[in-house]
Amino acid sequence: MTDADALVIGGSRFIGRHTVQALLAEGYEVTTFNRGNRESPFGDAVGHVEGDRREDEDLRDACDAVDPDVVVDCVAYYPRDVEVACEVFADVDAYVFVSSGAAYGAERIPKREGETPLHDCTDEQATDDTWDTYGNRKAEADRRLFAAAEDGVNAMSLRPPIVYGPHDYTERFDYWVDRVDGADRVLVPGDGTNLRHLVYVADVADAILTLIDRGEPGEAYNCGDDHLPTLGEWVDLVADACDSHPEIVTAGTRELEAGDLTHEDFPLYRGYPHVLDTTKLRDLGWRSTPHEEAVAATVEHVRERGFEGERGPERENEERVLDILETM
Repeated sequence: MTDADALVIGGSRFIGRHTVQALLAEGYEVTTFNRGNRESPFGDAVGHVEGDRREDEDLRDACDAVDPDVVVDCVAYYPRDVEVACEVFADVDAYVFVSSGAAYGAERIPKREGETPLHDCTDEQATDDTWDTYGNRKAEADRRLFAAAEDGVNAMSLRPPIVYGPHDYTERFDYWVDRVDGADRVLVPGDGTNLRHLVYVADVADAILTLIDRGEPGEAYNCGDDHLPTLGEWVDLVADACDSHPEIVTAGTRELEAGDLTHEDFPLYRGYPHVLDTTKLRDLGWRSTPHEEAVAATVEHVRERGFEGERGPERENEERVLDILETM
């Protein structure tokens, strides 16, 4: 337990929300810094400074208002965000930047910190706001963090893959919960054996606390579930949590085309395996939550909130493929 002050940049949606909860549980006095566009779920338990993290003066004002011991940066999407934050918070005990496994620019199995090359990043990519340059921007932000650490800033980077769990606004994992819960048949692209590293959101928050306590400045740490289920195994885990056991129907390229679909239309599908080596973080004592527990909590939340339907193929397209496969 601690009585230190923590500033969370972001802190109201997903990773930041769970990080705030974890910091509170450890006894931190927590303040969030964001634009105040969403109602805080923490009430009076958490302080709030309103501002835009991309406005340098707002960031400095937040630093002056809180005088934090530690800073967690959940919403740095551009290299300059991290560069400025490392200047503003140069004297804190720990600055943890939530980077991404997407920063890796080479397809290796597994991807290792300090070994697997990162994406390059041009000046144009560094300020671009499209998904195509997300990995480039995170990679360059990491490089600027490393440079700041060489100058004495206690800055560290955490690289998670796709994150799942309660309050996930991306709904990538939630799509599968929606499709499995109470269904008779579920369409899975490929043969169900494709491999993509995921990580439970509460474990990301725990990893952030691990870096605050034991991380080394200037280092990046991969963060991902201890065990990697295939997509078909994820569907089985969801089915067990839902107590629903639909028929799993796999479909190749030709079958999917009948519904105007491709493999990539399905959330969590990735043609080439994406696997992060998490040994470095595990050596600090970090471990992930058992899948059964993590998936059960996710299913419970999706059932309570509902699925917005923004992710994945249209049901009618899936049904068309399922109907065709049933006749074969």
